[in-house]
Amino acid sequence: MLETIEIQSGNEADAAVIWLHGLGADGNDFAPIVSQLGLKDLNRIRFVFPHAPKQPVTLNNGFVMRAWYDIKTPMLLEQQDESGIQQSQAAVLQLIEKEKASGIDSTRIILAGFSQGGAIALHTGIRFSEPLGGIMVLSSYLPLADTAATQAHEANHQTSIFMAHGSYDPVVPIQAGDMSQQQLQSMGYPVQWHTYPMEHSVCLEEIEEIGLWINACLG
Repeated sequence: MLETIEIQSGNEADAAVIWLHGLGADGNDFAPIVSQLGLKDLNRIRFVFPHAPKQPVTLNNGFVMRAWYDIKTPMLLEQQDESGIQQSQAAVLQLIEKEKASGIDSTRIILAGFSQGGAIALHTGIRFSEPLGGIMVLSSYLPLADTAATQAHEANHQTSIFMAHGSYDPVVPIQAGDMSQQQLQSMGYPVQWHTYPMEHSVCLEEIEEIGLWINACLG
């Protein structure tokens, strides 16, 4: 089971947001954003920020860092680390099962992530065999896209997907995110696509729209 940071104001939660960080960061990365989301019934939502395992990343000269999977080339859609992606998928499924075991229904669980974390959230979410509350993908893309159509589970075919990207992103080019959202749209998923004049980060307008979306998903 992955180590996590959890934020919950009240004693009992009836919803959960599992939020995955990007390459080289850790679970602390997005924890400060929770108080900025303007959520209703915040004390009934448990935010779970897991730490990715540490591993060498080929693109970064084999330097060991927290990563959800290896990156072998700057061309993110080439030479993808299928094994690493699947291992992280399995780890996220454990987190989902933990929340379900605590009494939270799958329809009250949102998978979210930034960059690499967003890729894992999206990959896992469309393959999950029970309906989720939502899938949030920030500055990211759909990994192993050629297997999405055959491996996606119908349980989340109507699950709301929030995708956001910076127009000037030099790390995950907006074209990668746009191609992914177009593929998902063509597969019939209800995708909300947002772009912002920024690089590989988040901005205030984006945070506000994330809050509105979470309220709608868990309202």
